[in-house]
This record gives sequence, structure tokens and C-alpha cells, in this order.
Amino acid sequence: MIQDVDESIRGLIRQEVVDHGEVEVVFDAPTKEWAARRNTPTIDIYLYDVREDMRRRQAGLVDLHNDDRRTVARRQPPRFFKLSYLLTAWTQRPEDEHRLLSSLLSCFLRNDCLPVDLLAGALADNDLALPVTLAIPPPEDRALSDVWSALGGEMKPSLDLVVVLPWDLDRAKPTAPWVSGPPTIDMSDPIAGLGLPPVPPPPTFDGKGGGGDGGDGGEGGEAKPKPRRARAKKAS
Repeated sequence: MIQDVDESIRGLIRQEVVDHGEVEVVFDAPTKEWAARRNTPTIDIYLYDVREDMRRRQAGLVDLHNDDRRTVARRQPPRFFKLSYLLTAWTQRPEDEHRLLSSLLSCFLRNDCLPVDLLAGALADNDLALPVTLAIPPPEDRALSDVWSALGGEMKPSLDLVVVLPWDLDRAKPTAPWVSGPPTIDMSDPIAGLGLPPVPPPPTFDGKGGGGDGGDGGEGGEAKPKPRRARAKKAS
């Protein structure tokens, strides 16, 4: 993905700033040894910092649809990363370097994003223009003077170009299939041994046993006769 951003920037600069044979466009680190070997006009686009843009991070899931606009999967939203480039011009005369820097500044002021028709590689498949910013003061922990000190070269006029790159996490999960018909209910008896346990028959009260708390049977299961009521004698 980053190499596709490099080629997209190179294509934009070659189209609007320089011709193919006049100025070379490279992505080398502008060290002192590298600068001593340059003998042709050159625009150097040095990638010196990559960090996530936390303000663009999103939570939740994004629905993925098919041609019928049905949800077939859900994935995590992409992460966004800021690619910081140091743009410098290298010629034999400072006037020519300033002229190239002026052309670069005008180019990226006219294009606040990398045009879709110039996107290379996998970026062309997304059909999404990448936003860019130019010459905005970097944060305190990313000072350009520190970059030049780390490179070991002499500081010279430069432009700070930042490209925002979405990065797909490729973490999609398919959804459940769509219901294609009405529900069906099966009322057949379960297979023996695989269904619910059989229901025991209800208890019987035939006077021969099985008496419980509410029956007439005794402890041994035998029925006890009910006591007869005494009749009152009539007076003679």
C-alpha cells in the first residue's frame, strides 16, 4: 500500500511539475553522501514518518452488501495512517531549486487529494481519493530539524507533505443466510432413545395397593375397613 502511494505521488509530480526527462523523481534519504553523488536535477520525496490518525478511528462494524443490497458480511472499519514525506529539490543553483519548490507548492495547492485517475496498484481498485496536506507545521515530536539532524545532512528548504492512507484490516465475518421460506414444524414422534424420556402412566386406585397419602391403604398396602357408626337405640 505504501509503495502505491509513492507511485501515485510520483505520477502527480511528473504530470504537473516536471517532464519525464528533465527532472528525476526519487524516494531516497537525503543524506550528505547521497547529496554529494547527485549530478542531475532531482526532486526527492523522502518518507520519514508513519503514524495512525487517531481522530479518524471508528468503532463498531461496517455492513458489506452484495449486488442485491443484502448484507452478506460485516467487517471492522479501516484504520487511517498519516504518511509524512519530506519534499526537497536538488540542482546546481539555488534559484532552480526554489523554482521547483514553487512548482511543487502550486501542484499540491491545486490538488488537496491524490486524484483517483493517478492512483496506482491496489489504491486504484478502491476508487477513493487520498487527502493530502502540505506545509502545515508538524507536531513538536516531529520537528523537521530533528529529521535533518538524524540524516546527518545540512538543512535546506523543504516542504512537508502528509498523505492520509486508509488501511483495510481484512477482518470480515459472514452473516447468517437469508430466510428463503416459511418455517416448518415437525410433529412426528421422536425416535426411541433420542427424544424426551417417556411419561410414566398415572397411578391407579383399585383397592389392591398403591395407596398414598390421600388413599385408604395402610403401610403394607392393604386396605383398612372403615369403622361403622353406632346407631342410637329408640326408647320403648
